[in-house]
Amino acid sequence: MRAWWLSGALALMFWAQGAVAGTLLVVGDSISAAFGLDSRQGWVALLEKRLEQEGFEHSVVNASISGDTSAGGAARLSALLAEHQPALVIIELGGNDGLRGQPPAQLQQNLASMVEKSRQAGAKVLLLGMRLPPNYGVRYTTAFAQVYVDVAAQEQVDLVPFFLEGVGGVPGMMQADGIHPGEPAQALLLDNVWPSLEPLL
Repeated sequence: MRAWWLSGALALMFWAQGAVAGTLLVVGDSISAAFGLDSRQGWVALLEKRLEQEGFEHSVVNASISGDTSAGGAARLSALLAEHQPALVIIELGGNDGLRGQPPAQLQQNLASMVEKSRQAGAKVLLLGMRLPPNYGVRYTTAFAQVYVDVAAQEQVDLVPFFLEGVGGVPGMMQADGIHPGEPAQALLLDNVWPSLEPLL
């Protein structure tokens, strides 16, 4: 009887540890899809390594697609949540919305929808903020950046204010196209995310 109780307790302990760890789902665009790089060089791959090094047992699913917009992410999120049942969702979208000049209100609606769907599925959420180059004009770039602040405040989720801090526009950090971060920037991208991500794990 004692042996049965001990084995049952151990099984429950290991099950609980696995449930606490769970899956980390990244829903992003080309920046998180490691566009122009070997996927093993991207910040999401580096995140997997850091989780292991720090003793976290989360699995990572990178569902990022180059060229994706917030509308695309919102449209495919329900299926991703059902398939992977993540404990935590990182949303890295909006850059392509901005580059295409789409209305900030539309971006805000899509991001809020993604946050709400993720929470309804039982997942925590981390939102990665984006900003646009100044040539898009002060009015538009200001409204665009404010979307992330507003969504984070209204939905009460954690926010990385500017995911590309120290990367965007910095010599040596971007690829030749001037849009996508290069290999030297990937570790910095992870460092920008980690302080907000770690408390959620």
